[in-house]
Amino acid sequence: MIEIPGILERMTSRRDFLQAGAYGTLASALNQSRLLADGLRRQNPIRSCIMLMLYGGPSHLDTWDMKPDAPSEIRGEYRPIRTNVPGRIVCEHLPACSRIMDRIAVVRSMHHDLTNHNSAMYQAMIGRPPTSNSEVLGTDRPQDFPNHGATLSYLPAIGALPQTTNPLTNVALPHVMHNVVDLPGQNAGFLGGGHDPMQINSDPNLPGFQVHNLNQSGEINATRMKARQTLLNSLDKNIGPAGDSNLEKYRERAFDLLHNNNVQNAFRMNRESDRLRNQYGRHKLGQSLLLARRLVESGVRFINVHNGVRNGQKENWDSHENIFPRHRELLQPLDQGLSALIVDLEQRGLLESTLVIAMGEFGRTPRINANGGRDHWPNCYSIVVAGGGVNGGAVYGASDRSGAYPDSNPVTPGDLAATVFWRFGLDHKREIIDPLGRPFPIAAGEPIRALFSGVG
Repeated sequence: MIEIPGILERMTSRRDFLQAGAYGTLASALNQSRLLADGLRRQNPIRSCIMLMLYGGPSHLDTWDMKPDAPSEIRGEYRPIRTNVPGRIVCEHLPACSRIMDRIAVVRSMHHDLTNHNSAMYQAMIGRPPTSNSEVLGTDRPQDFPNHGATLSYLPAIGALPQTTNPLTNVALPHVMHNVVDLPGQNAGFLGGGHDPMQINSDPNLPGFQVHNLNQSGEINATRMKARQTLLNSLDKNIGPAGDSNLEKYRERAFDLLHNNNVQNAFRMNRESDRLRNQYGRHKLGQSLLLARRLVESGVRFINVHNGVRNGQKENWDSHENIFPRHRELLQPLDQGLSALIVDLEQRGLLESTLVIAMGEFGRTPRINANGGRDHWPNCYSIVVAGGGVNGGAVYGASDRSGAYPDSNPVTPGDLAATVFWRFGLDHKREIIDPLGRPFPIAAGEPIRALFSGVG
């Protein structure tokens, strides 16, 4: 079993170095090694990230951080099973993932203090806590912070990232997450609608799946479409700048999407073999993850896959009662789809350049309640990470004996955001400017460098 302690825990104290009489030499060598490692990593940044959001909050105690020696009211009903990493266990309902745990890392010390679904999901997607109740209620305002995908869409415009040949940089699928209202954090905030994700609102598992707003009418050929674009441009010049200043950008993006074969081909799910589609699972989550892989191949930088639709429905993880039958139904498609995605990316040579993250907005209470469920618990929970240079088979951080609080190396959503941007080769402290002219770093935390190979 590979355990990754924090950086400070790996280093002897400053006093020990001084007593050895070689502090200066060793510190200099260590600093040079870290600079070299960081330099090597920056030369090989990831090209894409898939973030799977498990809305409702899966139980860490019943998935990735089981406590088989705890009392029954904590450990729950599921049995642990061995994985292909010696000494590592996972839930019995994750058999496919158990066979590829040497490609998956687990962070067991995620935490924050927000118990509301909307505010917690905002923080998960933004990397910062909300600043007002309107964000908790789901009112996306122009001054909100952008989510990760929107930030990655914006940065090429200011020269912080190279432009890509694909006009799509940021996609969300297969639906908008909703809890009474649409959850906040799913758009570009103060960066403007031009950097919102392209939102897919259809099930890739349906026969004849297509993205309707990307389809050209059969009556309009390329010549007629070009003529319409020319007419619109001439009208814009005659009308002048009285309208929406972003309108031209939106139009250009729409035409780019309609005419870009790379974009069009990415959504043609029928080009995948039945065999591969079956491996992912013929369900909404499995086919959404397969579509995410197709989007990675087409050059999309950031893909949000949303698992769980509306509060009160069985397909989300909010299990205040009967958690074990409910989680059992949800774990099967997650296990099948996530493991297939990781293996598929690896076989296509895309895993090292693609970071895959699966997470909820929080975990569940250590103690099972009177209704056989677990309630909201943001104080400690687990996420899984694969690809992107991560140390497969590793565990970062630990929870205490009951899974209630971090016992070592606590991690915040801000740290995860910093890790994502850092793995894209970005300075996570790079600033963006809000509408009031205030500068903010793109991430509020620090990268989890120890989770990745060759980085100090």
